[in-house]
Amino acid sequence: MSVPQLTISDLAKQLQEQKTTAMAVTRQSIERINSTDGQLNAFVTRCDDAAFKEAAAADVQLRAGSAGPLTGIPLGLKDIFSTKGVRTTCGSKILDNYVPVYDATVVERLRKQGAVIIGKLNMDEFAMGSSNETSSAGVCRNPWDRNHVPGGSSGGSAVAVAAGQVAAALGTDTGGSIRQPAAHCGVVGLKPTYGRVSRYGVIAYASSLDQVGPITRNVEDCALLLAAIAGYDPRDSTSVDRPVPDYQASLNEGVAGKKIGLPREYFIDGLDPEVKRAVDAAMEVYRGLGAELVPVSLPHTDYSVACYYLIATAEASSNLARYDGVRFGVRHAGAGGLIDMYQQTRSAGFGDEVKRRIMLGTYALSSGYYDAYYLKAQKVRTLIRQDFTRVFAQVDLLLTPVAPTAAFKIGEKTDDPLQMYLSDIFTIPANLAGTCAMSIPCGFDAAGLPIGLQLIGKPFGEGEMLQAARAFEQATDWHTRQPSL
Repeated sequence: MSVPQLTISDLAKQLQEQKTTAMAVTRQSIERINSTDGQLNAFVTRCDDAAFKEAAAADVQLRAGSAGPLTGIPLGLKDIFSTKGVRTTCGSKILDNYVPVYDATVVERLRKQGAVIIGKLNMDEFAMGSSNETSSAGVCRNPWDRNHVPGGSSGGSAVAVAAGQVAAALGTDTGGSIRQPAAHCGVVGLKPTYGRVSRYGVIAYASSLDQVGPITRNVEDCALLLAAIAGYDPRDSTSVDRPVPDYQASLNEGVAGKKIGLPREYFIDGLDPEVKRAVDAAMEVYRGLGAELVPVSLPHTDYSVACYYLIATAEASSNLARYDGVRFGVRHAGAGGLIDMYQQTRSAGFGDEVKRRIMLGTYALSSGYYDAYYLKAQKVRTLIRQDFTRVFAQVDLLLTPVAPTAAFKIGEKTDDPLQMYLSDIFTIPANLAGTCAMSIPCGFDAAGLPIGLQLIGKPFGEGEMLQAARAFEQATDWHTRQPSL
């Protein structure tokens, strides 16, 4: 097995025992990208020269015996994180020439721990999409079948990890954008509780929903990377000042005696039979591990998609108003005046899906419609959050599918936005409630495409959720399988 296909833990052990070097690991990661990315299109911007400099600095630390678990580890970043001196496009033409002057907090924390940043990864434009087909950098392809989508919006992050291009990556999750691509690519992806990880320096889509999280090859790495980026940040007004547990210390405590809820609203008509079989089999694994599976109800789940696409689009219309060609980003040349420049810049700079969501959000916030749409959606959001609060008084965790189907074909849903939006029907509620959730591999369909299992934890219950995920992982081998490229 090549070095870039090893886990963070395996690589850290080899590095600290001086069986390899950070320079060698970085070189192998870059060689892997060179040999595979023509098929996948996971990377938007490469940082090869900077990565070798970071690797050389990591080797100094390793030789001095002062290295941490991320020192010398090759990582990728979704192209939504501000990176000092490195182009950050957010998958949009309107930011094609944008180079930030500062690092996002999570990037800053990774650099301080000696991680090697290999490059920026493909994504749906402004994180608006479930398939990674709306990117200005072109379609990103699923490594298990290049005719299928990888999921979105953090498609490039999931692809880079699944394809062995990097050891792990960061993504963002607004309505399922970490969990859904992780499920479709057969890797682990975690959306933390809102406020657990800083959003400072993350280009905003929907500020009350966006959250940063890890995409990794296994649960142990997920716990390690979450610990590295979690914690209070005074620069983010939504960051919660709460101690970060040692997620790895309690990782192997198992699930014996735990109550795991099965929300009936997530096991519905329209759920692909092969997905249902894989999730049913996962339930039996948990029963065998000593967990008690309990039927529960989240009665307002049916309203979650409609609620989300009012709140998220309203916040997007506000957040994206700043992209007008004046202060940064692309400016349309030859405009006849200020208003014309605004119109032409935004018309040429934004893709169809982003325009659609801006218009939906502007309508929902407009005079005469605010109470009927946006305000009502916020009230429904409260009901959805209360559903989770009631259920978590009865059970420790929830178990559901991640998506109704495995990855669909490229182009299959681009002409039907509603069907595309329904791809996130099982992931959206956790974002509305602000709680933590994750995807772990639990099987494959008949076409050989991965299927993901979703665990949803209590607010700030990442530790308990990771324990349950680890227990399942140790009892199965789905996470060990890799695509052939």
